[in-house]
Amino acid sequence: MKQSELTQYRQKRDFSKTSEPSGDSKVVPSEALRFVVQKHAASHLHFDLRLEFGDTFKSWAVPKGPSLNPHDRRLAMEVEDHPLAYGDFEGTIPKGQYGGGTVMLWDRGFWAPEAGFENIGRALVKGELKFVMEGERLHGSWVLVRTRRDKQGRANWLLIKHRDEANVAGDADGPSDKDRSVASGRTMSEIEAGKHAAASAFMTAEGAKPGAVWQSNRKVGSSTKARKPKSKGRSQKPQTLDELPAFIEPQLATAAPEPPRGREWAHEIKFDGYRMQMRVEDGEAVLLTRKGLDWSTRYPEIVSAGSLLPDGIYDGEVVALSELGAPDFAALQAAISNKRTGDLIYFAFDQLFDGRDDVRDLPLVERKERLRNSFGEASPNLRYVDHFIEAGDTVLMSACRMHLEGIISKMLHAPYTSGRNETWIKSKCRAGHEVVIGGYTTTNGAFRSLIAGVNRDGVLVEVGRIGTGFGRDKVAQILPKLKALKTAKSPFSGKITRRNAGEVHWVRPELVAEIEYEGFTADGALRQAAFKALREDKPAKEVEAAEPAPATTNTAKPIRTIRPGGSAVVMDVTVTHADRILWPGANDVEPVAKLDLARYYEAIGDWLIPHIRGRPCSMIRYPDGIEGKERFFQRHVGQGQSNLITSVTVSGDRKPYIQFNRSEGLIAAAQVAALELHPWNCKPFEPDTPGRLVFDLDPAPDVAFGEVIAAAREIRDRLGTLGLVSFCKTTGGKGLHVVTPIDARGLDWPTAKEFARQVCKAMAADAPDRYLINMSKARRGGRIFLDYLRNDRLATAVAPLSPRARPGAPVSMPLSWSQVRKGLDPTKYTIRTVPPLVEKLRAWEDYREAIRPLPEAIKRLSKQ
Repeated sequence: MKQSELTQYRQKRDFSKTSEPSGDSKVVPSEALRFVVQKHAASHLHFDLRLEFGDTFKSWAVPKGPSLNPHDRRLAMEVEDHPLAYGDFEGTIPKGQYGGGTVMLWDRGFWAPEAGFENIGRALVKGELKFVMEGERLHGSWVLVRTRRDKQGRANWLLIKHRDEANVAGDADGPSDKDRSVASGRTMSEIEAGKHAAASAFMTAEGAKPGAVWQSNRKVGSSTKARKPKSKGRSQKPQTLDELPAFIEPQLATAAPEPPRGREWAHEIKFDGYRMQMRVEDGEAVLLTRKGLDWSTRYPEIVSAGSLLPDGIYDGEVVALSELGAPDFAALQAAISNKRTGDLIYFAFDQLFDGRDDVRDLPLVERKERLRNSFGEASPNLRYVDHFIEAGDTVLMSACRMHLEGIISKMLHAPYTSGRNETWIKSKCRAGHEVVIGGYTTTNGAFRSLIAGVNRDGVLVEVGRIGTGFGRDKVAQILPKLKALKTAKSPFSGKITRRNAGEVHWVRPELVAEIEYEGFTADGALRQAAFKALREDKPAKEVEAAEPAPATTNTAKPIRTIRPGGSAVVMDVTVTHADRILWPGANDVEPVAKLDLARYYEAIGDWLIPHIRGRPCSMIRYPDGIEGKERFFQRHVGQGQSNLITSVTVSGDRKPYIQFNRSEGLIAAAQVAALELHPWNCKPFEPDTPGRLVFDLDPAPDVAFGEVIAAAREIRDRLGTLGLVSFCKTTGGKGLHVVTPIDARGLDWPTAKEFARQVCKAMAADAPDRYLINMSKARRGGRIFLDYLRNDRLATAVAPLSPRARPGAPVSMPLSWSQVRKGLDPTKYTIRTVPPLVEKLRAWEDYREAIRPLPEAIKRLSKQ
């Protein structure tokens, strides 16, 4: 054993006072790697996980203890290596000594890495160790994922149980006060009291009898029998009842990042609608929500068709389909609100009663066969949901390509069990969740955002704002409901997020909103949340906090390690030909490859997406780089386009347009060598409504950049006198853009464009020797062209932080007005230099709060 491996361990202990092993003695070697978990009541009760590696135990302190529930992500703090002899230590460390307190051998057994023994060290360095444990309490597949290091270099990890035969929903076998030692059978209090008991040795000292070595009765990697859901007292064959139950609590799916594997799983399409239980008896059908509320009057056509079905109880979902045949939750709500429900469809995926026979204990495959027969002659608005036995990840990928919400995976031989459990698993194409609405914000009386919360540890806590996804119709629908719940006091407990400009209105926490989001910030707030719809079928008290996904390491390799023409992975998106040069190097500037572009988009995605989400966006593609012969301007969705890039239909054009609503879509753009992104200037999700004005200052070649700076500040001041707030950014070239967010309030594009033209016209009239609004280059010498033409419906402007296809890989950089002064050098903002700046970027941080009504500005302009 290397002396250095136990240096920290020995420095922290006085072995004349503690009975802990010093590590001087050797232990009997084992053919399999050993692990122990020790329950340790020191200053705080915690558990210590120790994995044998080399001549020591790699060790982690797990505050809450390991969990057999895959949804529990246990913090595991890396601590110093321990000697192998520590695997037999159970007893009391004296008070005043390091780790003073009682130690129990809570579990022990053998472990093996999934990637092979020779790769353990590499996995630990990488920060992701997948392994199998087979002990008295812990079984199956696990993963340790490193999340971060503190200032002293110590690492925090997450310990997560993989989904397999050994996982336990709710972790009923987890740590408790009744735990007994797997070695001595003693409780913690008995160990502390010094009660003696025979304990079998696990890490026996050299020279001891081999028979004293503790042996597991299982082999590492052997499968354990799957735990069957409890039948709640029902028999395993159909039981005939005198009458149908009035309502059955539905079975709910457990969320997972990926579908389970194996032929024992069936995979169904996940429908984005309202979960409904249909009860048919004596020719009368009733539709009940997941809480048993009777919603039959909302769906008269479905109820009428259901009355012709055989008697029984069916589980399914009421759905509205879009023109493309995909479930559309917003369309469903609109249909219900407008009482135009004739086109709604009831998709049935399970049968709970066949006549008066209770079939819930039958395997899913048998229940679905009965369901198929029941719906064989049904009306077209009643449909049987079929399933797939193919690999779950393949089914999910196909669902995502079709822009569906995701899939539900179900164990073919499991019974129907009310409540949430592990025999139904849901995997989504995009992150979605419900939140409780606790307030909303306005600016100058206009609706701006919702303030969202979730229930955590019995109280409602705020998780941030939802500022996108609102069209005029949605605002008109939800605003009266918000006003009806107005209250003077915040409903949230704990920390309230920082608010800039705008008025805050608190409401009673009764409304539930369904949202989409990109993930969580470090302090637990939602990232890039977008509103989908209100949910009337779920009580606010049931909206719990979503589990953040564990941090993962970036698997993309440095370019120099990628073989020619090789691939890399960024944000789980494969980037092919990662080493292809898009911007050539020059002088001291390094070349920029395709992988560099993908990593740049990854770095700036969280900042960029809110400024382009919900807006059609054109891409300028250079498949062979800026020096290549090919160049494409693409605004429509192309054949084979990644499903990570959203398609959106715009009135007046049958072809769907490109739109970026999530950061992963930017990586997909890098994959097709999209070097520039040019979004529309519309209001998010409303392409027919102006959302911002862009003034492009384009100088003639002989104009000094200082003149452009002066022009930008003058436009800012002129817009300020009209009541508008403006922002500035570089263009990635010689000019500057001045951008002002607006509320058009029903005004059309020609009106917005004319307003911009009048502002530029007045400025050019006041200084004709410096400015002009005629784009003729022949007349531009020595002057700056005030380009207002970008303020049209189909016109675009380069996005803030978008790269430009120009030498040096420049970027259109957002600026604060304090930066727009003498000495500003746009060339210093490049793909290489901008990512570290974005982490501390404060420019444009109050952009949303700066939206001002354009009609008021037009009135002021007319009076000048």
